[in-house]
Amino acid sequence: MEEEVPVVGEMDNCAAENYAAEAMAADMDPWIVFDSRRTPRAEFDGWLESNRPSQISRYGDEDGSKGPVGWIAVLGPDHCPSSGDVSGLQESWERLLASGRPVNFQTVKELALNHGVLSGKWLMLLDSGFKLDHAWECVARAALDGKISQVKVSPHDPKSDRKQVICAHNKNFTDENDVMRLDTIIRATGVKCPLSYKPDVYTYLGIYRNNRWKLCPTIYESKFDLECVPRRSHIIDKVTNLEVT
Repeated sequence: MEEEVPVVGEMDNCAAENYAAEAMAADMDPWIVFDSRRTPRAEFDGWLESNRPSQISRYGDEDGSKGPVGWIAVLGPDHCPSSGDVSGLQESWERLLASGRPVNFQTVKELALNHGVLSGKWLMLLDSGFKLDHAWECVARAALDGKISQVKVSPHDPKSDRKQVICAHNKNFTDENDVMRLDTIIRATGVKCPLSYKPDVYTYLGIYRNNRWKLCPTIYESKFDLECVPRRSHIIDKVTNLEVT
């Protein structure tokens, strides 16, 4: 399991578990990937036009001519897969739950550090359509240029009114400067919608909104200030409730 699923509205514990299951299913289904380490740059524009997220169906065509799609992704030229011990992380998580120790941000962070599961992502939730496709193109080109290691977007579900999610990844959620740097890169592409930052450890452990431990699965919130000169993000650390920028 690797990624986030669009979440709209409030959920109970059962619904949170359902979202975790959906996230796992999306990761296991085929992805549409442009790997800039192997694919000529000249092919990117055609690939992008053929795979607009508002037009790609999550569950394929009704006639079966096209199968399900989990994610649409662009891998940057310097992309390296995460190398943490996810199985060990999940085993330690089960032991933590059985021990009766408190489950909070610090204990989850401790598990992440112990097992090297440090990657995270900024999330952008957008309605399907032109704005989604435009934002996706902006961050996808940033990945192509090597500014972001990996970006991905959920395909459209024609049977649901959920927003689609764009994820832009970095390597270390504990490195606040790196998290802020990625926000700056995303904003420089022209994306102005609110962003939330989620460590991948929460996703691997199945921790979503309204979970039984009352943990907020996102640890930063970024809102773009159009009135500020120069324009910039206002970022809140949701663990401390303090303004970062």
